[in-house]
Amino acid sequence: MVEVVKGALSLGLLWAIMTIGVYITYRILSIADLTVEGSITLGAAIAAHAISSGMNPYLGTLIALFGGMAAGLCTGLLHTKLKIPALLSGILTMIALYSINLRVMGKANISLLRMENVYTVFENMGLEPTWATITLGAMSVLVIVCLLYWFFGTELGCAIRATGNNPYMVRAQGINTNTMIIIGLIISNGLVSLGGALIAQNQNFSDIGMGTGSIVIGLASVIIGEVLFGKRNFFMRLLSLVFGAITYRIIIAFVLKLGMHSNDLKLFTAITVAIALALPMIKDFVNPPKISIGEGEQDA
Repeated sequence: MVEVVKGALSLGLLWAIMTIGVYITYRILSIADLTVEGSITLGAAIAAHAISSGMNPYLGTLIALFGGMAAGLCTGLLHTKLKIPALLSGILTMIALYSINLRVMGKANISLLRMENVYTVFENMGLEPTWATITLGAMSVLVIVCLLYWFFGTELGCAIRATGNNPYMVRAQGINTNTMIIIGLIISNGLVSLGGALIAQNQNFSDIGMGTGSIVIGLASVIIGEVLFGKRNFFMRLLSLVFGAITYRIIIAFVLKLGMHSNDLKLFTAITVAIALALPMIKDFVNPPKISIGEGEQDA
């Protein structure tokens, strides 16, 4: 049981980075960005190709981050400059990234077994592979959360948050909303790609299909985090995403331990997200809101 929780914790911390990226587009910019399914694989592909070619794994991971940022830039330009709807822009970039990822890897998958990666330093200190992943994952998540909390408190960060909340008001203040959207997409996909690079090194391979369904996993983690850990201040929202990703991985680990077939995981995740998104409606159905009629109250 302890090993199951440890494994779920290590994976949850890595997927939390991707979840934060999804949160930026889904909640802050109010955009359903499907670029995620291509950019997470792009990060894995770049890191795997770099490491297998003998490059320093930290440098390869950094390049993966910039690769994801470039993917977000492409989606942003398609949406803001060519006036293509955000959803379709993400789909177009995702489709293009499939071919790009194959070009980067040169084949459908790359094995990283017995190669140095970003966790090797911690393993050389005497840590078990799982604890090495947890250590680096926790450090990475903490740095990202602190940086984003600082950034979104700056004038530029507040402008990005305001753009997703009320673009008309932002434009009235003389702020270029297109630029804010592009910056948001760049940051989001950069984080997603970084998460993909770390995940690939943790599982010791990169595969062309590893991004399939990642947007649903990200949304599930976001919803679970918000429902279980609340939405108080912005810093706690960012932390709730981390806890949500970890909780989702623990749920999946226990579901698999109870006997669910791994082929059914995507179905289980989709149902979980659907139920979580429908919770407000379910709550209103169970406890109907009350409306005031004169001085009295009557169930709606």
